[in-house]
Amino acid sequence: MKYICLGYIEEKKWETKSESERNAFIDECFAYDDVLRKNGHLVGVEALQGPRNAITLRFQNGKVSVTDGPYAETKEQLGGIFILEAKDLNHAIQLLSKHPGVRGGDFINEIRPAADLTEMIRESERRRSATKEK
Repeated sequence: MKYICLGYIEEKKWETKSESERNAFIDECFAYDDVLRKNGHLVGVEALQGPRNAITLRFQNGKVSVTDGPYAETKEQLGGIFILEAKDLNHAIQLLSKHPGVRGGDFINEIRPAADLTEMIRESERRRSATKEK
């Protein structure tokens, strides 16, 4: 089963670390990512640029409204996304708990089971197909 892991970071705390501390931490994280990947548990990982590069889209008053910045103004910002393959939630917790990003204490991590949209997609395809045939 796939689990989406969201990593939140306090940018101000990160920026107070020395370059050598940041590099050592990054190297340790990537080494564990390699272990997860080798064992078939890391499906994908993406880091995000900082919140100052975010754009938020909302549908308001019949049109799309575009604003600069993240959806929520908080101290912690979404910094990256992992997609893990695990037997169950406990296995996903076990895998992520060993990640240096969790153990380092500067990140907050959230794990959510990925939703299986297969049946929803099939139903939508059937409805759209039936509409086209009319």
